[in-house]
Amino acid sequence: MTVGNEDSPAASVRPVSSPAYRYVNALRKVLHWRETGILLAVLALFVYFRFSSPYFLTQDNLGVIGQYVAAAAIIAAGEVMVLICGELDLSVGQVYALAPFIMYFAQHAGIGLLPAVVLGLVAAALVGLINGVITVGLGIPSFVTTLGMLFFLNGFNLTISGGYPVQPQGSGMLAMVFGAQGGAIEILWAIGIAVAFQFLLMKTRWGLHTVATGGNPVGAAEVGIQTGLIKIGNFMLCSTLGGLAGVLDAFRIGSIDPLAGGTQIMFMAIASAVIGGTLLTGGSGTVIGALLGAVALGVLKDGFTILGVNAYTFDMILGVAIVVTMFMNVRLNRIREKGGKS
Repeated sequence: MTVGNEDSPAASVRPVSSPAYRYVNALRKVLHWRETGILLAVLALFVYFRFSSPYFLTQDNLGVIGQYVAAAAIIAAGEVMVLICGELDLSVGQVYALAPFIMYFAQHAGIGLLPAVVLGLVAAALVGLINGVITVGLGIPSFVTTLGMLFFLNGFNLTISGGYPVQPQGSGMLAMVFGAQGGAIEILWAIGIAVAFQFLLMKTRWGLHTVATGGNPVGAAEVGIQTGLIKIGNFMLCSTLGGLAGVLDAFRIGSIDPLAGGTQIMFMAIASAVIGGTLLTGGSGTVIGALLGAVALGVLKDGFTILGVNAYTFDMILGVAIVVTMFMNVRLNRIREKGGKS
């Protein structure tokens, strides 16, 4: 029979290999990426504000957007790791203010710039260690643990500073590496950290264990994953990145303020993570998506400022965006788990 003959012309026609099929299949794969939605949103925002104001894409204004984005994106990378393993860090905004002060006092004690920065980051990591040990060891919810740490560090920062800002010390190439010459360096830090932590999350055992810890903690523990250690380590990573963001901003701004950061930058980081595709329920997330989420929020804030939109309106839109994107992320995650069949 010729119907089933593989050598027949009819059988040689393979619709699966047609260019149209390949394009559609590639499009489906792209749309299946967790970062696709927020990337399209960022592109749409850029196009909208580009045609809404001639000042939006100027070099000076892009620098302003970078200032909005960089610190929040760096902190968001750490928040993603904590959120994926099923926890939350509310104290990281105060760590953002703590680390530069530790650096400042270390320099005044005669320590060089680089060791002083390292001491600031060690102090930040110590805060994360305390958060993790209390949460894991005592079984206290991380919301309560880090909320208490937030208030403690707020008072501590005000106490050691006397409530007054100071200027970071340092010049030369090393100071430039930490952003003393403007926001472009800090943006490079944010991009580099996002790429590195995305690799950590997707391609290393630590990242896979983080996902397992948040997605199925009982099952992860049964197969030998030290879920407590994973959580403590991610708290330390988050706090360290918060401290690094504070140090970078201190050099860029030229001032270390005890009231800098706080809840505002912490909530911006969490919002960036959620809008970027990280689930608050744990077990799923993306650092690159968090970076794009920070860009989206930065573009919105800057664009509204240029257009003269009231700041209160930005907060309203941010609130709606968090709820809507959380709903979409949960729904898309269910579709991915079912293989895209629903």
